[in-house]
Amino acid sequence: MDTPGYVILSRLGAQLRATQVVAHNLANADTPGFQAERPVFGSVLQKQAQAAAEPQVSYSIDRATWRETANGPLTTTGNPLDLALRCEGYFAVQTAEGEERYTRAGRFALSGDGKLVDAAGNAVLDTGGMPITLGQADTRLEVLGDGSLRSENGPIAQLRVVRFEQPQRLRPEGDRLFAADETPQPLARPGVVQGAVEGSNVQPVLEMVRMTEEVREFQNAVTFADREGDRLQNAVERILRKRG
Repeated sequence: MDTPGYVILSRLGAQLRATQVVAHNLANADTPGFQAERPVFGSVLQKQAQAAAEPQVSYSIDRATWRETANGPLTTTGNPLDLALRCEGYFAVQTAEGEERYTRAGRFALSGDGKLVDAAGNAVLDTGGMPITLGQADTRLEVLGDGSLRSENGPIAQLRVVRFEQPQRLRPEGDRLFAADETPQPLARPGVVQGAVEGSNVQPVLEMVRMTEEVREFQNAVTFADREGDRLQNAVERILRKRG
């Protein structure tokens, strides 16, 4: 394969990645707390020998993926265990392996032993890093804006809500959880809203437009690759005819 072939191959890889990211966004348009992702592409310049001054060829390269951190719309559910955040923070949960993870998907429930858990069964943590547990007599739950939980029997706990200096460095685990390398910072005023769920910040109509554009770009790249293949084949056939 010659240089044009490698260039278009890098372009095809970039377009495939872009299409996959948009498809992932569309698939999670209804996932609570999901944040839309965007690919970041760069270029690698390679000097060409035996060419004019400053000869370079540009190859596409997948650099990273960043997330749109704008809050999603809040939907009122009336469920006292549904919680949403008005701020930049994240709820802290504990996985089955005992590791702390972070999420904005506040559709919580009670487990069989009274623990407050997320949709995957991960325990929701308090400010002390312990799972929050409700007693059998705690039938009327109230959650204040600072994350404090109380029932008719008195205070229960306070939600651990944290923020990060570099939220783009959070590593997604599935569609709702994030892992962090930096130490999270507690939020004194997280703006917790009870009886509501934050939806995905994906805008389906805009994502469909992006999908159409990315598919069109991919098709154009495929067409170019086909023409380049035909060019190489014709060149080989001409060489063979001359030698024959």
